[in-house]
Amino acid sequence: MKKIHLLLLMATSSFLFAQTHFGVKAGYNLSGYKAGNYQLDNKSFFYFGGVAEHQLSEKFSLQIELLFTELGGDDTQDLYDIVGGQVVYLGTQKVILKFPQIQIPVSAKYYISKPFSLSAGFNFGINIDPNVEYNPENFYNKSGKIGNIKTVNIFPFVGTEYRLTENIFIDARYHFNFIKINKEGNIDNKVSIFQIGLGYRFK
Repeated sequence: MKKIHLLLLMATSSFLFAQTHFGVKAGYNLSGYKAGNYQLDNKSFFYFGGVAEHQLSEKFSLQIELLFTELGGDDTQDLYDIVGGQVVYLGTQKVILKFPQIQIPVSAKYYISKPFSLSAGFNFGINIDPNVEYNPENFYNKSGKIGNIKTVNIFPFVGTEYRLTENIFIDARYHFNFIKINKEGNIDNKVSIFQIGLGYRFK
């Protein structure tokens, strides 16, 4: 009986593995940062990582990825100071928000007609070192770590993929800014993300 159970386990594992396809992907990442009603300038970056797709049927599959990228936003603000009882304009200051992340997108895919598919899911972004950079710094604004950001950010997304060949594919997806990324405060900080990239499946 033990031998039969072992054979069944091996057969099941082989079947599941045979239905799972592994690969790598990389591409362009554009994030939009919004603090309340104020929209910062978009931030461009890249992303890269690995992907695993498990085929459930001819039409449906589940996909999980492990990616590295950086989110954030840019802003330019005017600087003033009081000198001799007068307000003096000191120029502008560049503010750059950076959120390096390990992202784990999990999605369900539907093949409309191969090689074209649609997907939807959730992206779990693990913040590594959220920080702000001021250029130039002043007495009030110093560059450093941002402490009011959640360790894990969640982004619902929809996407599409097109297979150029059996191994090479291109994909694009949009992440909605429904869920705030800050822990507390009167102003909700939210990030939207657009990604487009190229990938390669090994099997």
